[in-house]
Amino acid sequence: MLSFRYISIKVSLITLLFSSLAWAQNALVFQTDFGLEEPAVSQMKGVAFNVSSDLKMFDITHEIPRFNIWEAAYRLNQAATYWPKGTVFVNVVDPGVGTQRKSVVLETNSGHFFVSPDNGSLTLVADSLGIKAIREINEKINRLEGSERSHTFHGRDVYAYTGARLASEVINFSQVGDLLEPVVLQLEYAKPQFNNNKIIGNIPILDTHYGNVWTNISVELFDQLGVMTGDFVWIKIFKANQELFLSKVKFASSFGQVNLGEPVIYVNDILNIGVALNQGDMAKTYDISAGSSTTIEIWK
Repeated sequence: MLSFRYISIKVSLITLLFSSLAWAQNALVFQTDFGLEEPAVSQMKGVAFNVSSDLKMFDITHEIPRFNIWEAAYRLNQAATYWPKGTVFVNVVDPGVGTQRKSVVLETNSGHFFVSPDNGSLTLVADSLGIKAIREINEKINRLEGSERSHTFHGRDVYAYTGARLASEVINFSQVGDLLEPVVLQLEYAKPQFNNNKIIGNIPILDTHYGNVWTNISVELFDQLGVMTGDFVWIKIFKANQELFLSKVKFASSFGQVNLGEPVIYVNDILNIGVALNQGDMAKTYDISAGSSTTIEIWK
């Protein structure tokens, strides 16, 4: 009887140990511009699953507009801070695949890892989370076996494979490859300014599903205007000197605090200022597109 109980306890402890090891693996999170019509994303996850069937895999999005490195940078940064330390992100928006651009893994000061081409996609996470170290992926070691003749799908053959090995702790960060200088290729982007009681910013991204216009103006900067909930402010949006929108708009905590179809200025979910139409499409209605040349001015 004692022997049976001893064996049962031993088996339970071993089961618990292996279960704990499986859950200890870090999350592997994918972002691409592939879409889901074809099996590219599935192939990447298949590669990762073959590295470790215990991996927990998730997605930011696979609907980045084709070749849009700026949006890749923005969406990566938008999502990353909500994931725990140790999370491994695989970003594949890579119009320069197969060229001399570097394939890297960035470790941030926050303890996150980003597997990506160094093509500007890492601009915002490097700025917001800080660079701890960067390594160039050694493809002689960290590449899917048998893929060496292919040079157009590094997302599967190099990035998913390396990311899976790192997340499952088959390798550690030092085994990714050689250390590089702690800098990434930076995309230029405008930073908001407060001058003469006016805030000047730009529209880096749209909340595309609803057509809301998201600015790069933080709530802290907006607070310098001394605006309270329920107050009205002037908003002007223009692109290349063409005025797209000019109106006095209510500052509210949510969309339903203005009438249907009316504009509202609000704090979005990443604590920047947004402009929207209540149950309408602000971007489509006023032909507003995202980009460094689309400027917004806000004043009382």
